Amino acid sequence: MTREEIMELGFEELENRAAQIAVETAEADKEKLETLDAELDIIEERKKALEIEAEEKRKAAEAVANGAGKEIETREEEKNMTNKEVRNTPEYIEAYAKYIRTGKDAECRALLTETVQDGVVPVPEFVEDRIMTAWENDEIFKRVAKSFVPGNHKVGFEVSATGAEFHTEGGDEPDEEELILGIVDIVADYAKKWITCSDKVLAMGPREMLDYLFDEIEYKIVELLGDTVVAKILAAPAASTTSAVGVPQVAGLVDPATIIEAIGKLKSVARDRVFIGSGSTIAAVKTMALQANFAFDPFFSLTVIQNDNVPGAIIGDLAGVRANLPEGAGVKFIFDELTLAEKDLIKIVGKLLVGIEVVGPGMFAVITGTESE
Repeated sequence: MTREEIMELGFEELENRAAQIAVETAEADKEKLETLDAELDIIEERKKALEIEAEEKRKAAEAVANGAGKEIETREEEKNMTNKEVRNTPEYIEAYAKYIRTGKDAECRALLTETVQDGVVPVPEFVEDRIMTAWENDEIFKRVAKSFVPGNHKVGFEVSATGAEFHTEGGDEPDEEELILGIVDIVADYAKKWITCSDKVLAMGPREMLDYLFDEIEYKIVELLGDTVVAKILAAPAASTTSAVGVPQVAGLVDPATIIEAIGKLKSVARDRVFIGSGSTIAAVKTMALQANFAFDPFFSLTVIQNDNVPGAIIGDLAGVRANLPEGAGVKFIFDELTLAEKDLIKIVGKLLVGIEVVGPGMFAVITGTESE
C-alpha cells in the first residue's frame, strides 16, 4: 500500500494490514522484505498519529464537560468550506500567526471544518507555498530523498554480495551467496536559526509577520541543509562499511578526464546525475573546454550545481542521500519576549528537526581536487 492509502486507514484496518504483512514476509525475497518493512514503519507512524488525535479529542471533551469554551455563531457558508478554503481566510491566517507566537492552536482548530491528518494544524496555503519554494530554490536539497519517520530512522543497504552462477547437472552445487548487509542510522537533530526583532516589527499584520519569519529564517535553514548534504558526501568513507555507505574518490584536479573517471565509478541506479563544485572549479572546467580544439560539453550532460564548500567536485545522484524529518517539513518557531524585554526586543528561534545521511551505494564519486601523490 502507498503512504497516502495507509494514512487514510483506521486503527482496526491498520492492525489487519500489519497481520497480512506478517504472513507475506514468510515467502518474501530481500527486495520485498525492504518494501514491507517500509510499509510497517508508515503503519506505526499512522497508529501513533491516531493515538495522539484520540487523546486530544478526549481532553477536549473533558474540558467542555467541565465548562470550558463558549458557543459561537457559525455562518452557513463557513460550514460548507473545506479546510483548504479555510486556510486561505484572513481569520485563519491571523489565528495561525497567533499560534506561531504562543504555541496554542485552539483558535486554529476551531476554524477548521474537517479533521486534520495526523492531528497536525495545517499551515495557511501561502505559507505552505513558501516552504515548498524554499525547498525548490535549493538545487541540492530539492533532489534529496525525504522521509518523515518519527525518531531515528534506520536504512538498510547491501555492502557486498557474491553473484549467481550456472550449475551443470551432476556437477558440484553452487556456493551459497555471501551477502553482507549494512544499516545507516539517520539520527535527527535541530537545524536552528535565530534573530532578534523589535516589538514594532511583530506589530505588523499577521500575513506580513509570517512572510518576515519565513524570509529571514526558513530559507537560511534550507541553505544549511543543502550544505549538510554536501558535507555528508565528502565525509563518507571511500569504501562501504556495515554502518556507512562508501563514496569512492578520484585523486586529481577537476578536469574532463577526472570527471569521466568519476562517472565510471557510478552504478546504473544513479540516474539523475549532477556535478557539484565551487564557482571557480566550474569556471576552470569551462575554460578548459574553450581552450580545446573542438567543441564539447566538459560536464558530459551532468546538471551543474554550484556549492562553494566543495574543494574538488561531487559527481552523482542526490537521491542517494536521505533526509528524515520526524516533525514534518515546516520550521517551528519559539518566541522569547522576556530575555531582552528591557530593550523592547524579541528573540525568535526557528528550528527544524532533520537527519541527513548517504544511503545509496554506487550513487556518488568525489574528485578530491588535489594531485595524486
